[in-house]
Amino acid sequence: MAPAQEAWSSRLGVILAVAGSAVGLGNFLRFPGLAAQYGGGAFMVAYFVSLLIIGLPLGWVEWTLGREGGRRGFHSSPGIFHALLDRPWARHLGVIGFFTPVLIYTYYVYVEAWCLGYAVNALTGRLSEPGLNFGQFFAAFTGVGEDGVALKFSLNDVGLFLILVFILNFVFIYRGISKGIEKVCTYAMPALILIALVILVRVLTLGTPDPSKPEQSVLNGLGYLWNPGNVLEGLRNPELWLAAAGQIFFSLSVGFGVIITYASYLRRRDDVVLSGLTASAANEFCEVGLGGLITVPAAFVFLGVAGIAGQGTFALGFNVLPEVFVRMPGGQVFAAIFFILLFLAAITSSLSMLQPGIAFLEEGFGLGRKASVALLGFATALGTLFVWYFSKDLKAMDTIDFWVGTLMLFVQATILVIIFGWRIGVNEGWRLMHEGAEMRAPDFYRFVLKYITPLFLIGIFVMWLLRNVAGWNFSFRNPAFQPSGYINDLIGPNPSPVAQLTIGLIAISTIFALLLTHLAGNRWNAARAARRHRNS
Repeated sequence: MAPAQEAWSSRLGVILAVAGSAVGLGNFLRFPGLAAQYGGGAFMVAYFVSLLIIGLPLGWVEWTLGREGGRRGFHSSPGIFHALLDRPWARHLGVIGFFTPVLIYTYYVYVEAWCLGYAVNALTGRLSEPGLNFGQFFAAFTGVGEDGVALKFSLNDVGLFLILVFILNFVFIYRGISKGIEKVCTYAMPALILIALVILVRVLTLGTPDPSKPEQSVLNGLGYLWNPGNVLEGLRNPELWLAAAGQIFFSLSVGFGVIITYASYLRRRDDVVLSGLTASAANEFCEVGLGGLITVPAAFVFLGVAGIAGQGTFALGFNVLPEVFVRMPGGQVFAAIFFILLFLAAITSSLSMLQPGIAFLEEGFGLGRKASVALLGFATALGTLFVWYFSKDLKAMDTIDFWVGTLMLFVQATILVIIFGWRIGVNEGWRLMHEGAEMRAPDFYRFVLKYITPLFLIGIFVMWLLRNVAGWNFSFRNPAFQPSGYINDLIGPNPSPVAQLTIGLIAISTIFALLLTHLAGNRWNAARAARRHRNS
């Protein structure tokens, strides 16, 4: 149905593109913070269990369904579901797969601009100025203190960098699959890994920077993150499992609608089993092998446990680490290349968030690349302006991330695995998955895909709702329910007007996406009827 057929130029290109989509800020900031928060070894057990039960199976499901949808001429989730299920309601199941990444892009590109801005400020020496309070610099740069104050355009403000990275993303996406996304990832991913390795070597050779604090050594920093501790006790904590499973979603980009769209541009006999495994392995190397060995150990040797404990993702990346680089010999250079690393990780991810929307506009309404890019650019510019303006406490960003970037990912992932295992059928899905495959997935994954993955997803999702919506304390002896801040922001005694306005934006976007999907479905049905008429 798409007006122009595109394809990846090589297997390496698509693997790097999918890996680039997965490798993002979460690999170098969110993952180390969660691992340290939940006790290292216990978290890693839950993390790898989630990888085997959710990450790999869902990746294979998206690669398989995407390639099969591409064979039938569709590249967006609504179109792929429409083609595979052949039911009037099927296309609506794919709505999440194209409008969720678009909404996530509206705030992700904002954070991407932070990374570029911090890299430039590190290069100019601003982040190395004596006595600089990094918390205050972050607040001024991002506008977390007051709505509207981030609408500035100096090197010390986010505005200039936001406009630059926004335009850069659309320049690359306009060039298409092979000349745009693939080419960027082909250069950015090796550069990212090389930079990470340079920083890793520097961190691992720090030794004990302060002889008066011998406990703050690199080895103890690694131990703080990786020592097993009381694994069994840790695994009894439901919140640990929620954190581990959530990290797998963010880490591998499963449920976003990105992989299914990328896979739809594969050729008919392109391998999806080995490609999916390779892309996942590349992401895990960047996350566990690089991110897990850089961030927390570097902070530990200079700041100790007190400088790490309780730090969120943004605080760790934009407050704590700049403080670390100031104390490190050659820190100005390493600060600059670290934030360039984060920027490269971010842009390969943000590009992937745009392609599902482009694919839907092209095949749903017969638009060319230029018109699709223009429309999507206008829509995302409005969304990004909304996040940019309502910057106080990052409330707009946080609300979209919770209700869209977390809730809807669980829903979409569950839909995908149920379609594969129960609607198409696990045996037929298994056959499709192995067409052209150079390796076979272990046979026990048939059972995992049909029963274990859906049940695990539903169980985690129910736990997530009980904890983050109902506010259950996970106690059976003394159960207590206290609505979370996200609920109180909407209907609590002191609701947040910005959160309510953001929910309104999400609701309008959802209704608009459903309407567009309905209209696109009418067009697809009319085209199919016309083909049948010609053939008869």
